[in-house]
Amino acid sequence: MNEPSRKPRVAVVFGGKSSEHAISCVTAGSVLAAIDRNVYDVVPIGIATDGRWVLESGDPDQLRITGPDQLPSVDGDRAPVALAPEAASTGLVVTEPSQPPRTLGEVDVVFPLLHGPWGEDGTIQGLFEMAGVRYVGAGVLSSAVSMDKAYMKVVLAAAGLPVLPSTTVTARQWERDQPGCRERAAGLGYPLFAKPARGGSSIGISKVHDESELAGAIEEALRYDPKVLLEAYAEGGREVECGVLQALDGTPETSVPAEIRISGDHEFYDFAAKYLPEEHTELDVPANLPDAVTEQIRDMSVRAFEAVDGEGLARVDFFVLPGDRVVVNEINTMPGFTPTSMYPRMWAATGVDYPALVDRLIRLALQRDTGLR
Repeated sequence: MNEPSRKPRVAVVFGGKSSEHAISCVTAGSVLAAIDRNVYDVVPIGIATDGRWVLESGDPDQLRITGPDQLPSVDGDRAPVALAPEAASTGLVVTEPSQPPRTLGEVDVVFPLLHGPWGEDGTIQGLFEMAGVRYVGAGVLSSAVSMDKAYMKVVLAAAGLPVLPSTTVTARQWERDQPGCRERAAGLGYPLFAKPARGGSSIGISKVHDESELAGAIEEALRYDPKVLLEAYAEGGREVECGVLQALDGTPETSVPAEIRISGDHEFYDFAAKYLPEEHTELDVPANLPDAVTEQIRDMSVRAFEAVDGEGLARVDFFVLPGDRVVVNEINTMPGFTPTSMYPRMWAATGVDYPALVDRLIRLALQRDTGLR
């Protein structure tokens, strides 16, 4: 830092071009409200749905879901802002019509609260690496592998972790060889799930009860991603999650696991069940599991985190099948991060409250160098 006496400057980046834009905004509102302004200088940076970077107001009240059709978004008409690498630092420059460019000063760390492609997939992490600015969370490779559910399964299986059977269908394959795609789906058995391979927040996911629903489910997933993951149904599986958080010395620690129980009209943990009022969703924190299963989940969470070369934080999702057989569903390198999201709730139940969680992640990023490590 060029000014040793000043507070570390944290750029909170949110929004983005993915289908999870609104959820990123909600997450950012919670983090902006929790960061200790006596310790950190905070600059809110929004990325509009068309990719423009702007200087946002950072008002948490403007970044809340107020109803099913009232989702927050970044105002792309605000003053444009850009990272400007210099010889020994990286700063933020604001450009407005009829005004000379003005600098907001050196950026010490970026907190990228982005979900989905162009944010959680290694793309923006690569930008930060090129700019030489520290950032919270996983690096380029870890972000990319964990975002792509098909490759994530390859990496986890290679590390000896159990995963559900699956196959991928690309837009090209579906266009040219639907019989072959249907045959591979049938090999998984019905029901199955069709998912955008690089999506999140359950957007574009369908439960496929039989072959008659397959085409519609694949085409729905293709709206969000040209690669679709078809995955076997975890019959009788309980949905359990576990948080991973690095200690300041880099050691990965785990939270108590938690279970999601869905009722009503929701057949699975879809977008409405995750983010709208919890009338049909019950969260057990901690999960009511045998001690041996809890320890297995915590151990497998660390193994999954290390398999993808994780950094900072992750949420690892599991299915606990009949007979207490545990399989890994997926790993999220930037999980939902509002105070009511599962990741912070698990850590609160483990003894790390929300402000402390935010502070830990910023401090971890501040002490980590960019580049090969």
